[in-house]
Amino acid sequence: MSDTGLTVRTRVAPSPTGDPHVGTAYVALFNLAFARRHGGRFVLRIEDTDQARSTAASEAAIVASLRWAGIDWDEGPDIGGAHGPYRQSERVAQYREHAERLVAQGDAFRCFCSPERLDALRRAQRERGENPGYDGHCLGLSEEERQRRLTAGESSVIRLRVPREGACRVEDRLRGMIEIPWAQVDMQVLVKSDGFPTYHLAVVVDDHLMDITHVLRGEEWIGSLPKHALLYRCLGWDMPEHAHLPLLRNPDRSKLSKRRNPTSLGYFRDVGYLPEALLNYLGLMGWSMPDGREIFSLDEMVEAFDLDRVATGGPVFDLEKLDWLNGQYLRGLSAEAFADRVAAWGLRRDRFLQLVPLVQSRTERLIDLAPQVDYLLGERPSLTAEHFAHRTLEEADCRRVLHHVLRVLDEMPEVTGDALLARCRALAGGMDLKIRDFLFPLFVAVSGRPVALPLFDSVAFLGRDLARARIRSALEALGGVSKKEGKRFDRAFEALPGGPADGGPD
Repeated sequence: MSDTGLTVRTRVAPSPTGDPHVGTAYVALFNLAFARRHGGRFVLRIEDTDQARSTAASEAAIVASLRWAGIDWDEGPDIGGAHGPYRQSERVAQYREHAERLVAQGDAFRCFCSPERLDALRRAQRERGENPGYDGHCLGLSEEERQRRLTAGESSVIRLRVPREGACRVEDRLRGMIEIPWAQVDMQVLVKSDGFPTYHLAVVVDDHLMDITHVLRGEEWIGSLPKHALLYRCLGWDMPEHAHLPLLRNPDRSKLSKRRNPTSLGYFRDVGYLPEALLNYLGLMGWSMPDGREIFSLDEMVEAFDLDRVATGGPVFDLEKLDWLNGQYLRGLSAEAFADRVAAWGLRRDRFLQLVPLVQSRTERLIDLAPQVDYLLGERPSLTAEHFAHRTLEEADCRRVLHHVLRVLDEMPEVTGDALLARCRALAGGMDLKIRDFLFPLFVAVSGRPVALPLFDSVAFLGRDLARARIRSALEALGGVSKKEGKRFDRAFEALPGGPADGGPD
């Protein structure tokens, strides 16, 4: 129970638009620990209003990955609950009802501006050195004009009316009073032209209707506080207590992202981290046990958890430290438990079945399996520049190929062998390279050798994060890509067939 006597209710609300992110597990852990510490309830909600990018497969992966990591919830799309449904796509009527209420009150308005007008507006604002934002063009439309346009079937969105003077002030549990001038706050779209809400309307409506008492989320959402606070005020609702957790960061203090480091929960499972070790490590991100010990269980974290002891400095997600911690857990297992964990990791039937099509036709004795799949089930050898020696490709060519494939992996919504082959064929043609030569540095980067099992099936088996990690380390072996060279490669990639300008996502 909270100090006010209300049952504490927290939530995590991932968007099913890609690989389950380790940052989702981090935020979920802190919400879970806080709710459990106060005898409350923890909710999983799926924010799937981005219909173009949301997939059922991504939702299933999120649920499975969080459960693998040891995160459990009291209410959610898979188990139900009194505050359902727990997918936003099933709650659209509620968002529309509240949006229309805001319009009727004069706190929101219909906007008929075309994408072309808005793009031109943003360009002009940037050229003047201004922050891009909506200029209130449709605020002055009469009711008759609005109705005429709606009757004529013109496309429109609903925007939030934002004050232009003064500042929004919101108390944050971890950061104290946060003050943001209203002049810096855009007139946010609340309902898109397809009738689906944006995050900002949906999160406020959902948190209120689901009786969420405390919102623990990443600090990247601080800039959205004024919009959310304004919506709560306009709708006459009490705002939950907010605490913005520090972002996970790379060792160089940059934001943890898939372009720099492995971030998918599936990666940590597939390379053999124990879920309890990963959860323990995430618990150390900005928080620590009162007695300073670094190894503790989830139950021990819950028992000792105090939100006010969370530090707001960006915690560094250091894989070497995670390796050490995972080693402590592995060495603490009995021989029988260790064998069970190895079998569960290395001999997972569903994962091993993915290897069968790659090796069955190439195998005469079962003992032949190990040298064929060593780079898929273990680390590939360390590389040097000499591994990339080629009769026609220079080192710069190899770097460019690897850079381009890394961009493709970053941008593909789902990595499959056939889709990756098609993109690579297009890139090779655009670079005027034979596909065999184009693939050479990729074979070396992925397997550590110039010839291996089918390349694209190998990449799909390894998964996006591990494949990216190997390509990044191969680029380092080739001397790395300088900022200047990276910009040149980016421009070249975007102009090539197979790059974003030719069917790849921007």
